[in-house]
Amino acid sequence: MADIIKLLPDHVANQIAAGEVVQRPASVVKELLENAIDAGSTSIKLIVKEGGKALIQVVDNGLGMSATDARLSFERHATSKIQKAEDLFNLNTKGFRGEALASIAAIAHVEMQTKPENTELGTILKIEGSTITAQEVIATPKGTSIAVKNLFFNIPARRNFLKSNHVELRHITDEFHRVALAHPSIAFRFYNNGGEMFNLPVSNHRQRIVTIFGNKANQKLVPVNEDTEVVKISGFINRPEFAKKSRGEQFFFVNDRFIKSPYLHHAVVAAFEGLIKPNAYPGYFLYLEVNPASIDINIHPTKTEVKFDDEHTLYAILRSTLKHSLGQFNVVPSLDFNQDQNLETPYAYSGKNASQPGVTVDADFNPFQEMNQRQAAIGSYKGVGSVANKGWDGLYVGLESNLGKDYAFGGMQFESDSITGSIFKDQTELNESTATTFQLRRKYIVTTIKSGMVVIDQSRAHQRVLYEKFLKNITIKEAVSQQLLFPLDLSFSKSDAIVLNEIKDSLATIGFVFGEMDGENIKVSGVPVLVAESEVGMVLDQLITDYQTEVVGDSFSQTDMLAKTLCKTLAVKTGEVLDTASQLVLVNDLFACKETLVSPFNKAVYITITENDIDKKFI
Repeated sequence: MADIIKLLPDHVANQIAAGEVVQRPASVVKELLENAIDAGSTSIKLIVKEGGKALIQVVDNGLGMSATDARLSFERHATSKIQKAEDLFNLNTKGFRGEALASIAAIAHVEMQTKPENTELGTILKIEGSTITAQEVIATPKGTSIAVKNLFFNIPARRNFLKSNHVELRHITDEFHRVALAHPSIAFRFYNNGGEMFNLPVSNHRQRIVTIFGNKANQKLVPVNEDTEVVKISGFINRPEFAKKSRGEQFFFVNDRFIKSPYLHHAVVAAFEGLIKPNAYPGYFLYLEVNPASIDINIHPTKTEVKFDDEHTLYAILRSTLKHSLGQFNVVPSLDFNQDQNLETPYAYSGKNASQPGVTVDADFNPFQEMNQRQAAIGSYKGVGSVANKGWDGLYVGLESNLGKDYAFGGMQFESDSITGSIFKDQTELNESTATTFQLRRKYIVTTIKSGMVVIDQSRAHQRVLYEKFLKNITIKEAVSQQLLFPLDLSFSKSDAIVLNEIKDSLATIGFVFGEMDGENIKVSGVPVLVAESEVGMVLDQLITDYQTEVVGDSFSQTDMLAKTLCKTLAVKTGEVLDTASQLVLVNDLFACKETLVSPFNKAVYITITENDIDKKFI
């Protein structure tokens, strides 16, 4: 039998390895930035074009490499970080496998320029698909510059799987944030398509967070600091009132390396138990320092997952540390049962003397005197007040002649409290006796039909109604906007402001009116009719989050995303009480939609229970 097992060529093996290390342009950014940090750089520049598909370039002022090291760095398993297997358990650097540059060079056009500090000339190296095409001597500054062009040029299938430039740029920005937050002692600059997105000078952790996420982030942060024999914890957590509905500002760093750990994340959520809503997520920037021998960072190709020796102890320490920080900075509400509240004097009354209370009595009041209804009402007010109120009844001279003798205060009708839970502002008055709906468990609306009855999910039904309404307004661009008397000044991070600027035109078609957009500060002077002024910030945050999360390609996808986000945010929620009129209007609007069976998120809106189904229950 002929031999069938053969060794793969190096370029094929490199392409296979690239599938693990390089998943998208953001993976290249991560590897190159980490190499620049390991080189001892104090200033790093990241240059990106077309979402990293056309160009990813990282320029640093680190140690640089000799001509031999430059060429050897692109060989597989070539590294300066480890020499023996025991070194894997004492790692203080980012990269150590020696696969990154070899994998990147196998699927892209790479150009490296590097020069050590003690030499006059450097080296330029050009590689295309693992093949070295040129190596020359060049005059270049100290440090290393690596440019990766035409990613996946020789693997068209992988390139077709890449998302839009915007989505890829978002992933690159996330990787940039993770590296920049872990190393505030290094200056970073980020350029996209020729424009500067971030300019981060050398600072401390708090300043770096504020510089990246905007000045608004400063008021959210609560310091965390704990030093134990097992772990040293530092960083910040966001105040409970700033918890978001999406997983956004959540960062774990172990020995200055960003990691993802659902187990530790659960410890953070447990510390916030009772302080945030069940569907909200707290933000945190936590830096953990542990003994390198107690963790294994070699369990994942991208090194974003680590394994701890004693996770249970780490969980307990982290949870108690966060609870202590929340209590230490008066974030957690507390009651002092040892203090007598009756002995406390309000600040406004601290300098005043006690005064003797006075009682005013009407000596002429006779409770047995027969009076008509109007005289009784007037008499009841006569005994209250001071002498200065005499003659007030003169204001009502002629009232009886104008309104009739039978008129009395008791016959007046006062405005009753408004019914809460109404979701439609302009409603026609409906006779409740003809209502054919009722609300079940504050979640479903039950109405009758000829063949039986229909049970409608009120939240999903309202989502469908709002979705088609917003979609129509965006399409025909005839949305109604309500102008605000006092424009709202909102603050966003740089990345969020960029996203908001991209979708500004689409938001204008549904009723948003924006004023000045000065960097992170944005003025909103008009909002859609269905959006309350107090909900503008929450709606825009949700729009930005959904736009960053979802794959938004053409204009239709963007329009669909905006309509879905608005209907999800503004729809009536489960648990809200609806009056009978709102129930009827919602049912009528639902069955006036083009699609009534499913919500915008492809979930069933209602079910039908026929008379036969009911009869079968009694057999």
